[in-house]
Amino acid sequence: MDPAAVFAALVASLDAATPRAELVVTTIPAPTGLAPYAHALAADVNPARHADDADLGTGRLILLYDPDSPEGWGGPMRIVCLAQAPLENDIGLDPFVADVAWAWLTDALADRGARYTAASGTATRILSTGYGELASQGSGAQIELRASWTPLDDDLAAHVEGWAELLCMVAGYPPSPEGVVTLPRRRSPRA
Repeated sequence: MDPAAVFAALVASLDAATPRAELVVTTIPAPTGLAPYAHALAADVNPARHADDADLGTGRLILLYDPDSPEGWGGPMRIVCLAQAPLENDIGLDPFVADVAWAWLTDALADRGARYTAASGTATRILSTGYGELASQGSGAQIELRASWTPLDDDLAAHVEGWAELLCMVAGYPPSPEGVVTLPRRRSPRA
């Protein structure tokens, strides 16, 4: 099959995803030079659904397609994602918060039946304190998860929905499946 047609079908399967209502998802320009074909999505937790307009979480998902199946991918396509959100300072200090964020990703993909291989990534806790002209910002914490994996089928909707679930969870929303513990939704201003 023509690679452009295969890629168009993959993008159509991304577009068929039904992300959580808490997110605003848009198509953005994809990075160039990573693969012959690329498509990118951005998502932000919709502040209109909250009492304030604080930055609650943001993310990116990129679909890369190379019919030559680059070494290390384990197939012709690769999904790369980012999810980040502010945290309460005490949660940011928890040494296990990065482990929890990675587990949320793998659980969200599994819960939606997304089949994949060659998963890799990093989860980073960022702790910051403002000084000088930025002293008024006080202290803050953030979680950032960067991950990639190779889908094992051409229906990518479950992968987008898993990423969307991860983004909502790091932003403090309860998971859509029952029985998963989440971070508190309360976000205090940086003091």
